[in-house]
Amino acid sequence: MIRVAVDVMGGDNAPREIVRGAVAAAKGSPDLEVILIGRAEDIDRELAAAGATDTPRLSKVAATEVIGADEAPVQAVRRKTDSSTNVGSRLIKEGQAQAFVSAGSTGAFMASALLTAGRIEGVDRPALCTVINTIDGRGSVLLDVGANVECTPRNLLTYGLMGSIYAERVLGRARPKVGLINVGVEEVKGTSLTKEAHALLKAAPINFTGNLEARDILEGHVDVIVCDGFTGNTIIKTAEGVVQGLLGMIKEEITRGTTTKLAAAVLKPAFGRVKKRLDYAEYGGAPFLGVKGMFIKCHGSSGTRAIENGIRVAAEFARTGALAEMERAMSAQGQKADA
Repeated sequence: MIRVAVDVMGGDNAPREIVRGAVAAAKGSPDLEVILIGRAEDIDRELAAAGATDTPRLSKVAATEVIGADEAPVQAVRRKTDSSTNVGSRLIKEGQAQAFVSAGSTGAFMASALLTAGRIEGVDRPALCTVINTIDGRGSVLLDVGANVECTPRNLLTYGLMGSIYAERVLGRARPKVGLINVGVEEVKGTSLTKEAHALLKAAPINFTGNLEARDILEGHVDVIVCDGFTGNTIIKTAEGVVQGLLGMIKEEITRGTTTKLAAAVLKPAFGRVKKRLDYAEYGGAPFLGVKGMFIKCHGSSGTRAIENGIRVAAEFARTGALAEMERAMSAQGQKADA
């Protein structure tokens, strides 16, 4: 049985959408137990509203405090010891849950994971990774997407190693191709960071294919895309904005006149499929790689579907044994670097 803890109090749509997503996940997977963490009265109220008070494989752990999105992350984590964020992290450390899912404050989530569970040996700075949509529908793992705005070449090396393992084990990619975001495909291009990282990745025991320009991200040429957190966060937010803008413009144009409205009616199913392929909710959450435990961060505005998929991602991560492989790989890489 896979046990996934869920922060009921985190996110713009907490607690209602979080509870409903957790209920859907528990009902959909017979080998999954979902642990709801939060204020008991809020959990009970939402379970009753959803008609799910007797849902099998659904349990509760009380947490009396909540960390808000406007609070300083580290200070809040240290001060609010009984927050849903900290309680979830403790369940991971104590082995009572194998994964923890939250749509709450990203900073508090990462701080709690680091302070409570700690880092994997050989990882200086853990990374947030996500699956970014690609034209072929397969998606590519992108990391870091915001945990570290400044990185060293060695940080980017660890991201390539961990991302490769995640893509192979969780996404089922054989010998995943790893690319490094740069301003050109030539080895000599880029900053001192990307040039040094390129050399390290090239010598690493992964299928590194070289530099990747941002315009080629959606082509799906690689399975893993490596970059610093500043660049990665800019990429996903730009992509999100472009998608929203394009969909809005298309909707405006096809509803402008009678002829285009008729055409829109015919094309509506196709537009719906495209929108679904581009929806972040379909990919669930962003794993925080490099910590001793499986921590999955969902989008702050996640609804029922996104939370359900975030829990699904967490369960798949736990089933594959990818975390143990990352620990072995990073330990070996650390020993190699020290030799």
